[in-house]
Amino acid sequence: MVELAGKKIIITGATGFIGRNTAKQLLEAGAQVYALVRPGSKQRSLLPADAGFHEIPGDLAHVREALESAKDRYPSLVGSSPDAFLHFAWGGVNREEIDSPQVQEQNVAQSLVCLKAAHDLGCRVFMDAGSRVEYGITKDGVMSEEMTCHPVNAYGRAKLAFYEKAAPLCREWGMTYDHLRFFSVYGPGDHPWSIISTLTRELPQGKTVSLSACRHRWNFMDIEDASRAVRELLCHSDAFEGQTHIVNVASTDTRVLRKFVEEIHRLCGGLGTLDYGTFVQAKEGALSICPQTDALIYLTEGAWKEKISFKEGILRILASTPQKAGESQ
Repeated sequence: MVELAGKKIIITGATGFIGRNTAKQLLEAGAQVYALVRPGSKQRSLLPADAGFHEIPGDLAHVREALESAKDRYPSLVGSSPDAFLHFAWGGVNREEIDSPQVQEQNVAQSLVCLKAAHDLGCRVFMDAGSRVEYGITKDGVMSEEMTCHPVNAYGRAKLAFYEKAAPLCREWGMTYDHLRFFSVYGPGDHPWSIISTLTRELPQGKTVSLSACRHRWNFMDIEDASRAVRELLCHSDAFEGQTHIVNVASTDTRVLRKFVEEIHRLCGGLGTLDYGTFVQAKEGALSICPQTDALIYLTEGAWKEKISFKEGILRILASTPQKAGESQ
């Protein structure tokens, strides 16, 4: 088992939801975190204020140059190789660009540059943020790492394409590679348009929330558990040196979506109205997701355990917003 204290870890996407929470987990474990951050990023204020957090100005198009120049700024990067490279940056995740082949192809190209940079720096571990949408439409929504994927949009196809290009390179170079397929991660600071952000914001104010029929099955995972999963995988990576794995990062709590929605409604004091069947679905429609998480348990050698129940996670969001549950305007 690897002790993360003192380890040097490079991360892209540190201003993003998963990236900044993962950085926090690594810092708490005593790691030195070197984050590639776009100059002028509007999210810089969200970065951790910690002596172990080191910002490297740059973007994915110039990641090699940024990391080389960082050696002058941070002498600790000189001499010994960084231990791991976590690639969590990815553009075009909004509705306008998620199905753009040009945007997603650029993501793949830039991600391959990051992988090559990790190899050149001597990183022994590479992880990237894949997605559940790589699976596409599956029977009964079951999604396991061994399945053949059939993504339905350009974003999912690009995530899968990067994995298919990266895996053989990592095997050739002897790098440990975990392709992390994140499912529906939620928590304070999530995208404001997500279903949980919308419900926990609008219901306490007595508003009506437009929803799909919510008859399909779904899976939600608290951001603290998701980022801690990344930390645990790093801690146990020495036992799987040079191996390549796909890892579903998801909760064991899968339900019909309506049950999640109605639990949120109860936690909001029954305020507001749930308007089922009025929300226009994305082009792929209402697809069930039922992830299997055997790989996560295996690769953490049984140490992985969820800590945050759905109820506790929702209460944390409600407590973090100005408009608390039980208060109407």
